[in-house]
Amino acid sequence: MNAVPHSTEATSAFEVARVERGSLARPNGWWGMAVFVATEATLFGTLVGTYFFLRFDTAKWPPPGVPEPKLTLSLVLTGILVATSIPVQLAVRAASRGRLGSARGALLFAAVLQAGYLGMQLHLFVHDSHEFPPSGSAYSSIYLTMLGAHHLHVLVGILLSLWFLLRTASGLTEYRMNGLRATGFYWHFVNVLALAVLLTQLSPRL
Repeated sequence: MNAVPHSTEATSAFEVARVERGSLARPNGWWGMAVFVATEATLFGTLVGTYFFLRFDTAKWPPPGVPEPKLTLSLVLTGILVATSIPVQLAVRAASRGRLGSARGALLFAAVLQAGYLGMQLHLFVHDSHEFPPSGSAYSSIYLTMLGAHHLHVLVGILLSLWFLLRTASGLTEYRMNGLRATGFYWHFVNVLALAVLLTQLSPRL
């Protein structure tokens, strides 16, 4: 005799898993996120392009008096952030199979690491802003703008994760599953951006 789920949450989770297995098309929420990601990718392409345009048009980069970016710390922090794509993807996979508890645990773990990354980066950002303010040179202006934009995207991703954790406290629905898939897609995009920003940030040392 087949076991029957004993709670609304379990029933919803198993129903979502059944729909996920039978679904071939991407939901509208996923496509909406894809359009947003494409727009933001264009924005960062412009920022990176501006950075290198200014760099090749300037004799000394960074300008005298501005320290070069810290290599080791930047690599470690970015490595931590990029690694969070693993628990985020595991959360999406677990939720699609009806394992809501595992999905929430993986997403919470990722959110804690992401929040730690953001906290450390904001501390460094404030320090850099005081040491070489954006009005001081073209380098400091584009450098801080690029980093600030990326930090903002990390914050948005953390808020999306927290929203999902809050909403799924009462169970998993197809609508919430679509939200998680879109959130996972967004996080992978943010981590690709992190690598692009890191390479741009460290390019004077390469």
